[in-house]
Amino acid sequence: MGCMADPRSTSAAASAPANSTGPIAAALDLVGPRLRRVREQRGVTLTEVATLTGISKSTLSRLENGQRRPSLELLLPLAQTYRVPIDDLVGAPEVGDPRIRLKPRRVNGRTVLPLTRPGGIQAWKIVIPKTQSDPKPRTHDGFEWLYVLSGQMRLVMGDQDIVLGIGEAAEFDTQVPHWFGSTGDGPAEVLSIFGRPGERMHTHASTSESAR
Repeated sequence: MGCMADPRSTSAAASAPANSTGPIAAALDLVGPRLRRVREQRGVTLTEVATLTGISKSTLSRLENGQRRPSLELLLPLAQTYRVPIDDLVGAPEVGDPRIRLKPRRVNGRTVLPLTRPGGIQAWKIVIPKTQSDPKPRTHDGFEWLYVLSGQMRLVMGDQDIVLGIGEAAEFDTQVPHWFGSTGDGPAEVLSIFGRPGERMHTHASTSESAR
């Protein structure tokens, strides 16, 4: 997507290329190695997994190599085939007591999977249902990054109302009235990274020629 002016400042939101370096890319890059590790633990080949899931061998290979971004549509049949919770594939942090697992939960009608433990910068994978298309802007302290994994996400920020597609990202000051949800055409999967004041991360993203 193009540059998006912040109503409060000159900061902008921009689409992030698939090979961008930053917290979002780092989180997504961990999924491929997990998929490969689980498959090898099960003792099955890519060809066998392709037959069991209906996902092409080339797509499976690209997922494991980090060349294809994961989506719920791809991870659900893999989790079923490997007989593991989907959050094991997405990646609950492997730190601290291994018996403690971060589990998906329902929050305001959305499925939210925490990717970090409480404290410091927080990351979640959020599945937004098709029905959540009625904007209800709110404000709070902090700074948020959103990255669309699948579907389309509608983002209302101040007086701006835009649609982000797969692979597009936005960052904004959460003191600006904001809301994100479905466009009404279907569900969306979003990676959210939130930092409180003083925890802002520095990311690099390309910008296109014009704003949406």
